Amino acid sequence: MAEKQIGKVTHFFDKAGVVVVRLSGPLSSGEEVKFKKGEIEFTEKIESMQIDHKPVAKASAGDEVAVKISQKIKEGAEVLKVEG
Repeated sequence: MAEKQIGKVTHFFDKAGVVVVRLSGPLSSGEEVKFKKGEIEFTEKIESMQIDHKPVAKASAGDEVAVKISQKIKEGAEVLKVEG
């Protein structure tokens, strides 16, 4: 499976289980991404995204999107799109 970096985590909200990702590439709901920081690495399917508290199906490079995730990750983590 190919992986391509599409962003970095800029914030993590522990109680809500939400990360904010600054995108350097496009991202759509339903796609699979990998979060990676040091020893921590896990894959998530994007179920929903928000920009400025409004649900969106797609986001582009330069956008900051909020994404719900199931595990903790630190700010600065790489976000890679899993392709294939």
